[in-house]
Amino acid sequence: MPEHDPAVESAIDRELALLTPEVRRSPERVGALLHPDFHEFGASGRHWDRAAIIASLAETTDSDSRPVAASGMRGVQLAPDLVHLVYDTEYDGSSAHRSSLWRRTDNGWLLYFHQATPFSERAT
Repeated sequence: MPEHDPAVESAIDRELALLTPEVRRSPERVGALLHPDFHEFGASGRHWDRAAIIASLAETTDSDSRPVAASGMRGVQLAPDLVHLVYDTEYDGSSAHRSSLWRRTDNGWLLYFHQATPFSERAT
């Protein structure tokens, strides 16, 4: 990966925004970052579609929530319109390995797919 990859940097900036309570509790702001065909396999094992994840985040995130802590975020541009990010998160004592695919559209970079796999510190 080049030292300075604007596509990867844009995807990282948007991914980090999705981890903040200010964005998570706003259906409009989350929706502006998700591809129309978005889907996710969550750490719970649940398969989420775009509408379900927008509603869930708005319902479960309040103004005193803290951001999801991310570490080791890195990415690679797989194609002119596709970026893959990987990183780990910790939130409320739970850790997950995460993988996201961002697609460039006429509306900018949008999150197309996300997967979270729970792990314990002992298992890494």
